[in-house]
Amino acid sequence: MPHLWRPHLLFIKTCLGSYTGPAVAGYINYPFIFSTDVAGEVVEVGPDVDRFQVGDRVCGSAAAIAKEVNRPAEGAFQLYTVMRQNMLTPIPPNITYEEACVLGLGLGTAAYGLFHPNYLALDMPKIPAPTKVVGKSGKPRAVIVTGGASSVGSNAVQLAVAASYQVLSTSSPRNFDYVKGLGATHVFDYKSKTLAKDLLDALKDHELVGAYTIGDGAVKACTAVMKKHDPSFTRKFIAVAGVIIPPGKLTTFVGKGTYLMSMMGGMIKSTGTRMRTGVEAKFIFVNGLVDPDSVVSHVYEDFLPQALEQGQFVPAPPPHVVGKGLAKIQDALHLQRKGVSGKKLVVTL
Repeated sequence: MPHLWRPHLLFIKTCLGSYTGPAVAGYINYPFIFSTDVAGEVVEVGPDVDRFQVGDRVCGSAAAIAKEVNRPAEGAFQLYTVMRQNMLTPIPPNITYEEACVLGLGLGTAAYGLFHPNYLALDMPKIPAPTKVVGKSGKPRAVIVTGGASSVGSNAVQLAVAASYQVLSTSSPRNFDYVKGLGATHVFDYKSKTLAKDLLDALKDHELVGAYTIGDGAVKACTAVMKKHDPSFTRKFIAVAGVIIPPGKLTTFVGKGTYLMSMMGGMIKSTGTRMRTGVEAKFIFVNGLVDPDSVVSHVYEDFLPQALEQGQFVPAPPPHVVGKGLAKIQDALHLQRKGVSGKKLVVTL
């Protein structure tokens, strides 16, 4: 049973439906309430809820836009939101609501691509993370996570490290220290002309278990790496979380649609690339997100509570509070359209 709670904060991470409308989420029935990432206080619980009680501080992912849900009562852009207990985690006292509400969709997307058997199928994260873990080859296991300073990337880096993989990542140079602070062993400039070579050098004597990509050009760079890395120690699979839509493309539906269609066209081309190189690039479509037995649910229930409490996992990227009240949501959306880097936009209630 879901339970009802009052969110003190709404994280402004507009869902795919509100960005792209029928292009991606045509099943949604309007009027509708969007958004996913929330943090707040439980005010009521259903009869089958056993993980939480009234008064608990929690954060998680609202499920309104999940195709199997499609229910505005479970959208985050409102004062009271119906949540599902398998999509929530308690917030320890040392973490504020502002910090906690940056999780949610970014965490779920990262976990799905890393751990779901249809994608990278990595080992699940553990507390504490096992040390000196090697692959079947006897070599240290490594995974590439591009866009390490993004919302999804910040979560993917931490989850992969907690699952005992060495993480090679990319970002802009100003975010190198931030991404290394999340646990990445190497961070390279995503615009570097020598990116593929730099990744290959860092992967020497490592078993590459695949790549998780965010950002333009990431699939191409990872494909080049997988073509040249020792084939005996390389899994040629790329889980594609998507690209960051440039601010200029966010202002019109035509701009968004054109950009998304070009992205999907690139994914179609990847079929030809797989035939030529043996590298498979698979776009992450999160299906069955609210399933109580999904990999995302296991992260929320079995990993995140203790990991947050012990500081093994931190909410990231840091929040930027735009203002207070539902009326500030539009201000946050305008600010997001101008471009946001290394932070998350938050509205308090």
